[in-house]
Amino acid sequence: MPQPPVRPLRALELARRIEAGDLTPAEVVDLCAETIAAHEETIGAFAALDLAGTRARAAAAAATLEAAPLRGLPVGIKDIFDTADLPTEYGTPIYAGHRPVADAALVAMARRAGGLILGKTVTTPFAFLDPAGTANPHHPEHTPGGSSSGSAAAVAAGLVPIAIGTQTGGSVIRPASYCGVAGYKPSFRMLPMVGCKTFSWSLDTAGVFAAGVADVAFAAAALTGRDLRVDRAAPAASRIGVVRTHVWPQATAAMQALVERTAKVAAAAGATVREIALPPVFEDAFRAHAIIQDYEAFRALAHEHDHHRDQLGPLLRHLLDAAAAIRPEAYDDARRVAKRARQTLADLMDDLDVLLTPSAPGAAPRGLGSTGLSTFNRLWTLMGTPCINVPGAKDESGLPLGIQIVGRFGRDRAALEAALFVEQLVSTESGG
Repeated sequence: MPQPPVRPLRALELARRIEAGDLTPAEVVDLCAETIAAHEETIGAFAALDLAGTRARAAAAAATLEAAPLRGLPVGIKDIFDTADLPTEYGTPIYAGHRPVADAALVAMARRAGGLILGKTVTTPFAFLDPAGTANPHHPEHTPGGSSSGSAAAVAAGLVPIAIGTQTGGSVIRPASYCGVAGYKPSFRMLPMVGCKTFSWSLDTAGVFAAGVADVAFAAAALTGRDLRVDRAAPAASRIGVVRTHVWPQATAAMQALVERTAKVAAAAGATVREIALPPVFEDAFRAHAIIQDYEAFRALAHEHDHHRDQLGPLLRHLLDAAAAIRPEAYDDARRVAKRARQTLADLMDDLDVLLTPSAPGAAPRGLGSTGLSTFNRLWTLMGTPCINVPGAKDESGLPLGIQIVGRFGRDRAALEAALFVEQLVSTESGG
């Protein structure tokens, strides 16, 4: 039987308590430290931790932190972002002990917003598919997903209220789904990737994990200074398109049922819901994702492939070896396909707020030898649109199932509001 998961820490609730004077940032750090002491050995969410230093900073700058947007909340940073005060090893022994001289832009943004960098969360090597050993807090014999394995697991287990990850294929939405937390992949380039190890410069997208949709919206608003919060009023009923895509048969029966059930209850709650059939260009775009990703990865990781090939994970080594054969003409054609698909998607969503689709094929697979499949994420990463994993549902075994909200490019707040609307429906349906 799955072990009872630790209750995730609600970032928004903690921030409000700090603002009200009921809690201090140092006390939140202590709460995280207690949970880490109890569960980190089993979960393995962190590559590096600085509990003592973080608590000291929280105590020394309490007044400043409490007035800042993030209120001094602890933040976990995926270990492909540079940090000046913690090792940055990209999940690989090639960079063991590596200490950058400067923070990545997003890390600096978190500090400026009053976030306390508690530690570096585990990433799969270079954020690809070779697993890193982190366990799913809902059942340690199941994968937490990847490549943002540690970020999703740390939030799900209550080790930290906010964590940063990245997505090139499905590395925010899939692990969020598997671990039962909210994951938000913003519109492309809303969050800077400067100082983050590149895998594919056309696809790599920073994202945020937190307990629920309102929490992840709060965190993103605090980081960016944008009007992204959705907790100040009840969410409006959205205009929703239900999209199955050509890979729909790869979803489990439980996932298919969740999508269909959510569409029905959304319509009953006042949403405008209709089925959307995607034109053939989206199947072409789905295939184009791999061409673009692999072509760019072969160049972004040229040094590692040319000088440390034997230290690469077997899946990454195989990908880079094969990617050497991709011609510039094929890459350029794939980029043209992606552009046509983005234009078509904008037209298709002209009278819709969001799309509703699976976050993953199903619940987290058993075993730690794989991070699962990004089948239901790659297309939307290529489109550059905002995506949110909505948590709250479970399969028949009690493992989390997530549902994905896909918004229009640049309309991130509308996507987050629709995700909150759906989350409330899913929670009610699940008895939450």
